[in-house]
Amino acid sequence: MSKCGKIILHLSRAKKNIMLNLVGEYEVRVDAKGRLTLPTALKKQLDSVFKQEFVLKKSLYNICLEFYPISEWNEQMKKFGNLNMFLKDTRDFMRRFQTGYKTVELDNVGRLLIPRDLISYSGIKNDVVVVSMGNFIEIWNKSNHQKFEKDKSIDMAVLAEKVTMGKSNE
Repeated sequence: MSKCGKIILHLSRAKKNIMLNLVGEYEVRVDAKGRLTLPTALKKQLDSVFKQEFVLKKSLYNICLEFYPISEWNEQMKKFGNLNMFLKDTRDFMRRFQTGYKTVELDNVGRLLIPRDLISYSGIKNDVVVVSMGNFIEIWNKSNHQKFEKDKSIDMAVLAEKVTMGKSNE
């Protein structure tokens, strides 16, 4: 696991028939109370889901957080509804997937209050970088984001081929 201090805001099915395509990268601050104010440009892009409840949880892959509209969380949970809960691997996965999750809301000005235990877990500090990833947002501790950006161990050409399995857009 790598430390990234990120929050992921996953928005693919935030409302029926609405597909968000979030864009932008922003430097923001988390205040002493653990509140992160979303940049104005992102608040405008999130207008369709702004009033929803959200799920904030630990990531499976990194020491970071994921932030889902409740509608997307429910869709994820539906996908897991057919898993065989009598299998140890399934139980372990579901336990890990749901570890530390909390329901949260954005306030009227677009601030997210990050619970202290999740701040501690993720390593989020005052300065963060908010990175749009299409239908979700990552929020990184700024120094961890800088380390990630400088990481030369990732060969983007190899990674792109692996992720797309050599398929082109049709």
